Amino acid sequence: MREKVRVGVVGVGSLGQHHARIYRELDEVEFVGLFDPDSARAAEIAAANHSRAFDCLEDLAAEVDAASVVVPTHLHREVAGELLAQGLHLLVEKPIASTTREAEELVAMAQERNLILQVGHVERFNPVLGTLEQYTGSPRFIEAHRLAPFPPPREGQMPRGTEVSVVLDLMIHDIEVLLHLVEAKVVDFHAVGIPVLSPSEDIANVRLQFENGCVANVTASRISPEQMRKIRVFYDDAYISLDYQAQEGELHRKTAAGIVREQIPIEKGDALTNELKAFAGCVLHHSQPKVSGEHGAEALRLAVAITQKVRVSSS
Repeated sequence: MREKVRVGVVGVGSLGQHHARIYRELDEVEFVGLFDPDSARAAEIAAANHSRAFDCLEDLAAEVDAASVVVPTHLHREVAGELLAQGLHLLVEKPIASTTREAEELVAMAQERNLILQVGHVERFNPVLGTLEQYTGSPRFIEAHRLAPFPPPREGQMPRGTEVSVVLDLMIHDIEVLLHLVEAKVVDFHAVGIPVLSPSEDIANVRLQFENGCVANVTASRISPEQMRKIRVFYDDAYISLDYQAQEGELHRKTAAGIVREQIPIEKGDALTNELKAFAGCVLHHSQPKVSGEHGAEALRLAVAITQKVRVSSS
């Protein structure tokens, strides 16, 4: 077994550049280089990270064991499929693909070749989530808010993320977290949303009912003046409020003396670094990723169903 995994990055835009930077800093990674169709951008990021900008995807694939795929969502199936066919372990940014069929095809390809396929639901690596994972009760009600300003313009392209609904762009983070926390099937949901500044929905809300009785209310917006990434979870005897962005939390517990409020100690850390480090570890030890291709596909199926319900309700 190698002591280091040879890794490359495909796509070095606003997020992919950070994948390159972090891989270069990880002890367990030999960051080989990157590919981006914008050769000037590729050369710039490669130089900043003392690595190589490859002329084509095939040349990069021949030199690495694993790669991050950080290209626009509609290209995930094409790019990730080509890399899986060449035997690479992959971290594919969320959502795993544009359609559930494409997601299932990628999952099947990875399974057939015994390859690691991790999906970039970075919130699962946020230190605040460990608080909920350690709590032994079953959630009864969950409320999540994920709000962000409208993304800045890009020359010759749509603003980042707006090629898909806010459900697939932002809300899918919370959808994946909910499926992980509740561990029960969704039996019913109601969803609404509207486009404001882009062709697809910029703000959306969904109320989900799970088979075990848990209810979740989720709101996502990319037209908010402020950023917010919070989750509140109610149990039979406690209420936990967590701020993903500030990495802070409070626990409210019912006691004989009344409601007791406590600050939750959280050791702060960078979620993306944690995610990429975990991916490298999975490749080195051939272990199951925290957010597998199957998990990513499950979150996408629900997100697509929510998007469809939003469009029916608004028509």
